[in-house]
Amino acid sequence: MSDLDRIRWHCRRGMLELDLVLNAFVERTFGRLDAGQIDAFRDLLEYPDQELLDLIMRRAEPENATVRGVLEMVRCA
Repeated sequence: MSDLDRIRWHCRRGMLELDLVLNAFVERTFGRLDAGQIDAFRDLLEYPDQELLDLIMRRAEPENATVRGVLEMVRCA
């Protein structure tokens, strides 16, 4: 399984809203990320579904600046 396949698998969530946003980001933007941003995206995927939804909906912000940068890319995807 390739790294991209693993990322796609981790984008499958229990909430349809997250599936749609995360998969759109992977399809449109993931190929342009550098290694640090890919690591930050992986960190973002470690959040539980409700916390991740809160982050994407701007109800919360992560402390890590790199994760925050990738999160902004996800929000705009």
